[in-house]
Amino acid sequence: MARTPFHPLDHAWPDQPADTGLLAGARVVDCQTGATDGQTLYIGDEIPVKRGAEGWHWLVVHIMEEPIEGQVELWVDPDRRHGLSAGHTACHLTALALNEALAPLWRKEARADSLGHPDFDQLAITSSRILNHGSRDVYRLGKSLRRKGFDPAGLDLAALTEQVGERLKEWIAADAPVWVDCPDEDLTARRTWRCLLPGAEASIPCGGTHLTSTGELGAVAVEFALDGDELAMTTRVARG
Repeated sequence: MARTPFHPLDHAWPDQPADTGLLAGARVVDCQTGATDGQTLYIGDEIPVKRGAEGWHWLVVHIMEEPIEGQVELWVDPDRRHGLSAGHTACHLTALALNEALAPLWRKEARADSLGHPDFDQLAITSSRILNHGSRDVYRLGKSLRRKGFDPAGLDLAALTEQVGERLKEWIAADAPVWVDCPDEDLTARRTWRCLLPGAEASIPCGGTHLTSTGELGAVAVEFALDGDELAMTTRVARG
């Protein structure tokens, strides 16, 4: 299907898990991106081309235990969708707060995020996973990042946790609007997450799902852990 309420797992950047739910009353086992050249359907990691390849059509594949034909009703699990949307919105806000907190540790000019701070999140990230009401991101702190100008010697996890947490409280209290810009309905369209924070509009390329305001998060806790040349950040959204 090219149009569906289900959010599929993106094989290229599998940060947000697929939605679950029902199709014609039957359970959707999995939901992934697919692509076809008009003859063969490829699913997930099987896809041999990049998005936008000429002659290819992209679609959402609903994997069922048994095939179903005809016009059907689709139902997405609202609790799972909300939990993943909360986790994804909190993930972006935390990344922006992290960039701001780490800005003094840069010794060279680096590419900036939409708020004007060196974009540590995008320059150092190795993996990102959206969880139910949370997320986990892992960043590299090795030689390649040091060559870009980042100095991890001054990293203080206690101070970092406090500073990021305070910024998150401020942004959540502002109840800032959140939305996703999409130029068209095509599955390959470049989507952008946006948030009208106090004094500035934040933006991050993103194809996931989100809440409609920062105030919906209620409260967000963040934890950091160092393991050699890796920094792990875990974000948890308090459930109402």
